[in-house]
Amino acid sequence: MLIKDAKFVKSSDSLSVCPETNLPEFAFIGRSNVGKSSLINMLAGNKKLAKTSSTPGKTQLINHFIIDDEWYLVDLPGYGYAKASKTSREKWEKMIHNYLSKRENLACVFLLIDIRIKPQQNDLDFANMLGEMGIPFVILYTKSDKINQKTVSDNKSLFENAMLESWEAMPTNITTSALKKTGKEKVLNLIGETIEKWEKNEV
Repeated sequence: MLIKDAKFVKSSDSLSVCPETNLPEFAFIGRSNVGKSSLINMLAGNKKLAKTSSTPGKTQLINHFIIDDEWYLVDLPGYGYAKASKTSREKWEKMIHNYLSKRENLACVFLLIDIRIKPQQNDLDFANMLGEMGIPFVILYTKSDKINQKTVSDNKSLFENAMLESWEAMPTNITTSALKKTGKEKVLNLIGETIEKWEKNEV
C-alpha cells in the first residue's frame, strides 16, 4: 500500500462530534512524547500532516485524517503526561475510552512504545486494557534509530517478557523509525490487509 493523498478533516473533543462515516479507522496512541506525530507524518509521506512538537501533551483532541478517500487515520491524545492537571487527564481519559469502546468503525489501534526505554507500567496497562476490551491492536516500537540495535533487541525482549506475564502470546509488533522510515511498508501493508478484510466483513 502507498498513501497518495492525506487530508486533515476534523479535531473533536468528544466521540459525539467525530465525523460520521462507515469507513474503517486506524487509531494511533501512545505515551506523551513517544513520537506519534512524526510517525504519522512518515507513514503519510507528509511532514506537515500531524503537528509535531518537542512539548509533550500537544495532542489534546481526537484528530481525523482522511487517507485516499478510503480510510481514516486517527491521532489520539497521548497518555501519561504528568504535567497536565488532574482534570485535563481525566477528561482525556474519558474521551479516549469512549472513542475506543464505542466507535463502531474502529478497525485497529496502533499502540506506540518508545523502544529507547525499559517497559513502562502505563504502556503495559494500556495494552491490557485494549485486550480486555477486545480491541484489535498492533504494537509499534518507535525511535529505533536513536539507540543501537542491541539495545533495541534487549528492550523489545524486556517489554515482551512483561507482556507475556498477562498474555499467552505477543500481539503483532513492528519496529519503526520515523527518521529512517523503518517499518513503513509493514505498517501500511498491514493496514491494507485489514481494509480488505473489513470490506469482506471479516474484521
